Amino acid sequence: MNEPPYHAVPEPKSYALPEPLENRSVLAHRGKLFIGIGVFVLALGYLGFTAFESASAYYLTVGELTAKGSEAYDKNLRVNGKLVPSSFERDLELDLSGTLIHFSLTDGEETIDAVYKGLVPDMFFNENSEILLEGTYGSSGLFDAQAIIVKCPSKYQPVDST
Repeated sequence: MNEPPYHAVPEPKSYALPEPLENRSVLAHRGKLFIGIGVFVLALGYLGFTAFESASAYYLTVGELTAKGSEAYDKNLRVNGKLVPSSFERDLELDLSGTLIHFSLTDGEETIDAVYKGLVPDMFFNENSEILLEGTYGSSGLFDAQAIIVKCPSKYQPVDST
């Protein structure tokens, strides 16, 4: 009696088993995750593009603004120029929300009147400073500035070669 106490069952050949349900749900979650990430990246890219586009807005010179005429009325825009000497006036009626100032801006050929409520930057009165106004241009010809940015004058002076 040299027989084993049980009958040996041969090993089954390798058969393709169906994928477990747990793996299917993991793949479904991964797919949803990748779609969600894709939508998020596209939305973030769109927001970045629109923010960059508005931040890098082109500014007009005073002459370009006046040439546009009614096309520029009541639109948010930027205008660049220099302060017209002796055009700066503070409104004598001060209130708690700030100081109202009136001044004129020029590009050397054309001039516009502007109004701004608030404090002006330090270099505003420097005759070599370029002033960039952000705001709206009204049909009355008055530019209502919401922000004033002063570009520092260039310190580079070319040497005369005589």
